[in-house]
Amino acid sequence: MRRRSLTAAVTVLVLVPVVATLTGLIGVSGFMYTPQLAGFLVVCAVVAAVTVPAAMMLGRGIANDVMWLHEAHDAERAAEASRRELVTWISHDLRTPLAGIRAMSEALTDGVVSDPGDVAEYARRIRGETVRLSGMVDDLFQLSRITSGALTLTLAAVPLHEVVSEAVAVEAVAAARKGVRVEAARDCRWPVVRGSDPELARVVRNLLSNAIRHTPPAGSVVVAAGVSGDRGWLRVDDACGGIPDAELDRVFDVAFRGEGARTPGDGSHGGLGLAIARGLVTAHSGEIEARNHGPGCRFEVRLPLA
Repeated sequence: MRRRSLTAAVTVLVLVPVVATLTGLIGVSGFMYTPQLAGFLVVCAVVAAVTVPAAMMLGRGIANDVMWLHEAHDAERAAEASRRELVTWISHDLRTPLAGIRAMSEALTDGVVSDPGDVAEYARRIRGETVRLSGMVDDLFQLSRITSGALTLTLAAVPLHEVVSEAVAVEAVAAARKGVRVEAARDCRWPVVRGSDPELARVVRNLLSNAIRHTPPAGSVVVAAGVSGDRGWLRVDDACGGIPDAELDRVFDVAFRGEGARTPGDGSHGGLGLAIARGLVTAHSGEIEARNHGPGCRFEVRLPLA
């Protein structure tokens, strides 16, 4: 409707002076047909035949520009809302470890805790909170590089089996602490994809960390890979119990963790892991998707083969 209104307005705007001039000349001629009036009618018809299509094209162009500006404005408002949400969530997650570090350091400074065993325990907790804060800052830096377009990739042939083996070894400690089993599916055809080894390792680690965090004790996380056409794929299956359909499309949004996932000290680094994974996969000209599968969720990555 907006496009039609603008097109009609521009067309009328062009026709008004032509019709006004024609009406004035007819009035001056006393509403009598003369050769001069006939010639002027021909000229007006030619002018109208040229200007009306031009006005319609101009109106459509203006309408398209206006609609593009509206869409850009809506996208800008959505981005601003996302930034505000990110700042709010990160501020919340930063306050929790900082408050713990401050309380424990004050207890050590004031001599409230003096037993060597308690001092060592406080030091261990402070170190854990510091590592968590460092991870959050690292995630924010990586996300800023992705969103600003400053991420540069050095592409090469990357065997996914090696990347997955290293990621499983790193995440095995967290999995064992929670009682979750992490394993690779048997009879996999591990592809060699074109990508950047450090960034792909981060994608796999983020997916494994997310799967371990949401899988209950005694559950399992299974990693599988294969080839489909000119793409290699990697799947991470967990036992989280599934994601509500209303939230399934938002799992890759910045700072989104669902209503039931905001528990203090869950080590989720502000809910940026999946958003970073999507950004890195997209930078590799790949795709990533999430869907419910079996007892949990399946996160699948597809990348170009080397």
